[in-house]
Amino acid sequence: MYEQLKNKTLFNLDETIAKDIFNDVTFPWEVLPLIKDFIMTLGKSLPEGEYEHPAEDVWIAKTASVAPSASISGPCIIGKNTEVRHCAFIRGSAIVGENCVVGNSTELKNVILFNNVQVPHYNYVGDSILGYKSHMGAGSITSNVKSDKSKVAIRYKGDVIQTGLKKMGAVLGNYVEVGCNSVLNPGCIIGSNTNIYPVSMVRGFIPKGSIYKRQGEIVGKM
Repeated sequence: MYEQLKNKTLFNLDETIAKDIFNDVTFPWEVLPLIKDFIMTLGKSLPEGEYEHPAEDVWIAKTASVAPSASISGPCIIGKNTEVRHCAFIRGSAIVGENCVVGNSTELKNVILFNNVQVPHYNYVGDSILGYKSHMGAGSITSNVKSDKSKVAIRYKGDVIQTGLKKMGAVLGNYVEVGCNSVLNPGCIIGSNTNIYPVSMVRGFIPKGSIYKRQGEIVGKM
């Protein structure tokens, strides 16, 4: 049931150092409360020859490039060959994979970025999971709290699935492209190989292999 919402459908789990966090859960929203403690355990096991430990609960791969102006709070892991650019703000509980880009003035909080993810220009990503090779265009953000502060529900094919979470941003499957200045509303789940048009307001579940043009106009890729 709800096969398209499952972690094994949305993600290539071989493309994250956090693979084991998915072992005992089925859906992505079940992962979000586990990220902080998982980092604390995983970080202590990382090889000293490959990772620096510049601050408490912060582990950064020696091959990563981190701008002096970036702000990084723990717990946090930054993977190999990743670039953290000028004035990036990593607020904690963040797992940033290998070969990623965290760009100018981008803010991360309680997230997992799979390998090769790019959030390169003025992005906010909170309480979210971004799958392998997903990309968020300049100014696109995740909204992680509902305006009425009620708990986030997932809307899927007429069903309403309660997450029990007050904070949940967006989930992007593998190879998702989000256009510039788009807003992904709380509980948004976007299937793999989907493109979101620029300046979109996205909510609910978007099937894999789609092009999201606007609310109510979603077409399959040819």
